[in-house]
Amino acid sequence: MNDVPQPFVLAIAGFGWWGKHIATRLQDHPWLRVAGVIEPAAQNHPNIEAMGLTAWDDFAPALALSEVDAVILTTPNPLHEAQVAQVAAAGKHVFCEKPLGLTADSARRSVQACAEAGVQLGIGHERRFEPAMLALRAALEQGALGTVMHAEAAFSHDKLIGVPANDWRTRKEISPAAGMTGMGIHLSDLLISFFGPIEVLHAFTADRSLGWETGDVVTVQMKFVAGMTATFSAVLHTPHFIRMHVFGTDKWVEVLNDSHPDTPDGIVRVLTAQSGQPVVQRDYDWEDAVTANLEAFADAAMGRADYPFTAAEMVHNIQVLEAISRSAETGKAVALADI
Repeated sequence: MNDVPQPFVLAIAGFGWWGKHIATRLQDHPWLRVAGVIEPAAQNHPNIEAMGLTAWDDFAPALALSEVDAVILTTPNPLHEAQVAQVAAAGKHVFCEKPLGLTADSARRSVQACAEAGVQLGIGHERRFEPAMLALRAALEQGALGTVMHAEAAFSHDKLIGVPANDWRTRKEISPAAGMTGMGIHLSDLLISFFGPIEVLHAFTADRSLGWETGDVVTVQMKFVAGMTATFSAVLHTPHFIRMHVFGTDKWVEVLNDSHPDTPDGIVRVLTAQSGQPVVQRDYDWEDAVTANLEAFADAAMGRADYPFTAAEMVHNIQVLEAISRSAETGKAVALADI
């Protein structure tokens, strides 16, 4: 029996760092097929065509193709809402790289546009698909850690330190709160998936080395509606470091990733501790969580399975982003009910 689904044809919008990464990652996929890339910068077209892909100047020709099932948006943050609406109105499924929007209202409009068009909305939070995170979530759902007390997380690297000072990633109105839209937003998504909605948070940003308007450090402290607390940080100028640590009354679990989701290398170490017993370590090999997310999106679009993100979670994560930006600007705690 052949379990390979029918081909699901994608167009990618944007051929920057992440657009190139996705196009490369999917080159040999058995059933996800990239037809081409929407890229207004003509100087990038030869590199697109060298991959055997069609290069389009704008959305219109890609959206006019009946064979294109969905569009992946890897475009600058402020463009997401209008592009989600445009793709959905054309009857195509839409996968939006994070962040879904820069305000909660923007995210709500994108969710509504896809619901009204009857198309699937996907979101680029691949870390939910890492085997270690799936195992941690299962342990939490089973109550294996006892009462959850607190969580700590970090997602930091120096991949972007060569970005020009006038790049959109350095600007506060486009990439608010330092490392939030690039890295921290993955952590808030994971924490929401583990513990549910956040009640209140307090955030700080700093510019320690890069001279970026948005800053290069963000730290956040939060309390969840369910009662537990958490902290996380994202640093834009330090060697790679990814960590998730959840403390329960019966056990704590720490997850340490050797490499970035875009780098197929290293292991993921999961440490588990119980009082009076030695710490236990289990290692997971790196797995392609980016492709796993895209496969889950395509499966949902084809009606084969539910997508493991709810619309409420997608919107709430942007509420959190907006609250972090507001808190960092005002120096005050922000209640999520106010966003």
